[in-house]
Amino acid sequence: MGVQDPADQKLESNPPSTVDDEKLKRQKEIDDWLPITSSRNAKWWYSAFHNVTAMVGAGVLSLPSAMSQLGWGPGVVILILSWIITLYTLWQMVEMHEMVPGKRFDRYHELGQHAFGEKLGLYIVVPQQLIVEVGVDIVYMVTGGKSLEKIHKLVCKESCKEIKTSFFIMIFASVHFVLAHLPNFNSISGVSLAAAVMSLSYSTIAWTASIHKKVETKVEYGYKASTTSGTVFNFFNALGDVAFAYAGHNVVLEIQATIPSTPEKPSKKPMWRGVVIAYIVVALCYFPVALVGYYKFGNNVEDNILISLEKPTWLIVAANMFVVIHVIGSYQLYAMPVFDMIETVMVKKFHFRPTRKLRFLVRNAYVAATMYVAITFPFFGGLLGFFGGFAFAPTTYFLPCIIWLAIYKPKKFSLSWWTNWICIILGLLLMILSPIGGLRSIILSAKKYKFYS
Repeated sequence: MGVQDPADQKLESNPPSTVDDEKLKRQKEIDDWLPITSSRNAKWWYSAFHNVTAMVGAGVLSLPSAMSQLGWGPGVVILILSWIITLYTLWQMVEMHEMVPGKRFDRYHELGQHAFGEKLGLYIVVPQQLIVEVGVDIVYMVTGGKSLEKIHKLVCKESCKEIKTSFFIMIFASVHFVLAHLPNFNSISGVSLAAAVMSLSYSTIAWTASIHKKVETKVEYGYKASTTSGTVFNFFNALGDVAFAYAGHNVVLEIQATIPSTPEKPSKKPMWRGVVIAYIVVALCYFPVALVGYYKFGNNVEDNILISLEKPTWLIVAANMFVVIHVIGSYQLYAMPVFDMIETVMVKKFHFRPTRKLRFLVRNAYVAATMYVAITFPFFGGLLGFFGGFAFAPTTYFLPCIIWLAIYKPKKFSLSWWTNWICIILGLLLMILSPIGGLRSIILSAKKYKFYS
């Protein structure tokens, strides 16, 4: 029975501290392994080209087609309004990243949890963010595969045997089975820079090649559909195409998380500088492609402008190659937050060890899944409209405004209050209307489509 040694008493009195230290140590090990929080040494120009890569993608190629379904007046207004609204909501997200002193909201859902509560924030943000990021990756699988197919058809017109679209999507996917194992955002910065340069290049080719193409005598600018219902549905689908073109918000906090921050030099300053540069590039890409492409081809323009441009062959081949390189970078950029979510769940909830083997299995499974869906449903135009409205409108156009109102509570009927509510109403209309057109477009495409053709 004897008297307990004081040293033993001291050891027994300290277990909670030891447990806390072990938890903190394990948490740090996990954070150092997860893709979003493992590296915080990015420069402001990383923000610029990451945002260009995230924003300018497959969407820009569909803008002339969207213009043909919207018409000159509504089309120009919607393009400009979208540019202004999304720049404003992007500014809100950059500002909210470090609104709590000493804390950084490294992920979109963390900001949602701060605004709406731990559980509700997850339920509101995570499903929408996953739909966006997985949806983009599926669409980019289709885009990459179809661009490779277009190159094959242009280069090898007569002597080559026809290859199924499914095989081209598989060829495109093979690159991602390798690149998916780059650990974090900073490790894909080279890929992202190449993608940003490519996006500017193929956008420039798209509108300059359109300028050099003679305006056909029978170019028509009226609505293509022969019925009123068809015109309305096409209009709705075009709204989704525009929404898809402005989609970078879903990775903006994750990009900002990679920039170092101190109280004297918060990350929002370099991040915003990069965003402004990115949005200038976005304007230089989007407006010439949309307006020149529609002016030259009218309502006969394809849902991918590069398909409408047949000559000069070498230039169109180069443009399609640039598209392939760009969507390789964009796929990785949108996949990284998904990898982060899956790996977080595997390590924190299911208590797997953070190892290379786990990462290898998770990421290969994700690439394989997006490839399979892309091969099964390669309806490019309809996919843009459907995903653009259903998921991009909330996370891009009005969810940042709702979070801003919930946290900052601006005075009723003040400029900030009005601005946010106008964005919310326009975003809600976009979310409700555009998936209707996108779904109709998918159904019409599906009628003619043979699986795995």
